[in-house]
Amino acid sequence: MTGTRYKRWHPPRICGRGYGWLLPSLLLVGIALLDLESGAEFRIVSWIVLVPGLAAAVCGVGTTAAFGLVSLVTYVLVDNAWPDQYQAGLPDFVLVALGGVLATLTAALRMRQERRMLRMQDVAETTVRAVLRPLPPRWAGLEQAGVYLAADVEAQVGGDFYDIQPGPYGTRVLLGDVQGKGLGAVEAAAALLGTFREAGYHEKDLGTVGERLEIRMIRHRVHTTAIGRRDGDRFATAVLVDFAWGESGMVDVINFGHEAPLAVGPHGVRELPSGDGAPLGLCDLVGGLPPVHRVPLAEEETLLVVTDGVTEARDGRGEFYDLIGDVARALTADPGCAEPGRLVRRVRDGVLRHSGGRLADDTTVFAVRRLPETEECPGTQPLPEIGAAPRPPGAQTP
Repeated sequence: MTGTRYKRWHPPRICGRGYGWLLPSLLLVGIALLDLESGAEFRIVSWIVLVPGLAAAVCGVGTTAAFGLVSLVTYVLVDNAWPDQYQAGLPDFVLVALGGVLATLTAALRMRQERRMLRMQDVAETTVRAVLRPLPPRWAGLEQAGVYLAADVEAQVGGDFYDIQPGPYGTRVLLGDVQGKGLGAVEAAAALLGTFREAGYHEKDLGTVGERLEIRMIRHRVHTTAIGRRDGDRFATAVLVDFAWGESGMVDVINFGHEAPLAVGPHGVRELPSGDGAPLGLCDLVGGLPPVHRVPLAEEETLLVVTDGVTEARDGRGEFYDLIGDVARALTADPGCAEPGRLVRRVRDGVLRHSGGRLADDTTVFAVRRLPETEECPGTQPLPEIGAAPRPPGAQTP
């Protein structure tokens, strides 16, 4: 999967060492010099208690304790440089000593909290990898690129999902958005992806794959309700696409109430079938699954699918992001922008620029297009099904 990579923040470093210690060092020297240069009526040496307090915010426990000790020693030296009648004396000495102790304890608490946050980051990153498994840029006859941006930067995970599954009958693509947020949405997304990876491989008919996804969503709701969770009405919008082997000019699309996919090519942008069906988990309310649409998709065209975090992104005036208009302008300026990686970056940057970086919802942008039939890439020769009938004539692997 090409997309956002979550990296831990580390403080800037000089010669292999962090330089957070520079701030308290400068403060320490400044207070000492200013106290020596000021008049006897304006003694500020007791302000040196601020030094370990600042160190507690930017340094480790050992460094903070060292600043507490150095501050205490500096206080004694500077105070003793004055005549007895002008010395701050014992009360301020106790103040500086107590400030150093409290700053060291504060640094210890901060470091423990940071370690806890790093562990939570590890959990979030592992969850993202489990739900959105890495995909190579060229896989199963397709060139792909995707980016996932969580609205909750701390959590880094939400209910958007996508995947590619090659099989004996073609390469299936799924992108969806689970209603709601939090771990419940992640759980539902993981359940749907697990079903897609099995059904997308084994089922010959795309409609059957869609039916399996619908049943899985219902079963998931039944289970969560049975264990006392209040998400029995959860559903998911999704787009399911089949790039059948040997049919380079056509794709099959099932849209479960999702944003309409876009076909983006050198000649412009056009919408594919929109969400004419109900979302996954709610198809029984409208009497059945949405239809399978067979639509043309030229070899040079890229299929662009996004979640509502893109189409509902607003600027400061409340205006929605114009996805089609932005992509069309990019194509006019440079037809090569239809390449999946560049197209995804264009949409991602456009959304962030339009919203000022303030995402109201999880945002996923995913683009795929067929590779030339002469180009070899992993996944183009899927394993045969055990006991399955041979593929129909003409349905050859690219």
